[in-house]
Amino acid sequence: MEPQLSFAQAEYAGKKKTTRRNKFLIEMNQLAPWARLVELVRPHYPTGKRGRPPMGIEKMLRVYFLQQWYGLADEALEDTIYDSQAMRGFAGIDLVGTSSVPDATTLLNFRHLLEEHALTKHILEEVNRHLTERGLLMREGTLVDATIIAAPSSTKNKSAQRDPEMHQTKIGNQWHFGMKTHIGADAASGLVHSVTGTAANVSDISQAHALLHGKRHLKRHVNEL
Repeated sequence: MEPQLSFAQAEYAGKKKTTRRNKFLIEMNQLAPWARLVELVRPHYPTGKRGRPPMGIEKMLRVYFLQQWYGLADEALEDTIYDSQAMRGFAGIDLVGTSSVPDATTLLNFRHLLEEHALTKHILEEVNRHLTERGLLMREGTLVDATIIAAPSSTKNKSAQRDPEMHQTKIGNQWHFGMKTHIGADAASGLVHSVTGTAANVSDISQAHALLHGKRHLKRHVNEL
């Protein structure tokens, strides 16, 4: 017996237009090797023997992917999932059931867990390996994109000093403080295959060598925010 749809799900399923967000999430749901990613995280994930049971690994991975794709802070991501049926459907969340939206603290803890065990790099490698196996990732042709990740100028580290990993840079007539993400994406599919992070004042072209793959053909596209 199939589960009964909630009013929100039924209304969304009957809408006349499929949005770009919904199309993208449907494609990513089919492309990502979720079972392989779950097994990658499982050895490091809390078992829930003490306290309340942790949320499922796949749900947390899906929510983490949403955060990376849409560039949302923890609190903003939590709010957006509540507002977006497309995101809830992708993450397997039903507000009328027992599957709740992860709160900002849970999202932060999960991200720290991935960072602590260097899992973000392994996740990217696993996704690329999966796409290559299916013939969906080209081994030549790279688009390079550099994006500013802004932070308050008062950001301090544990020693109460201005974080040395962040810096200010000028774009046009406006100054920005923070870091910069350098992204290499497959020229044909647009799928990301490599990422590096630097201070905001590091030049885009200086990271190009770390973002190429295959025969290292470079098409440079810079979109700084």
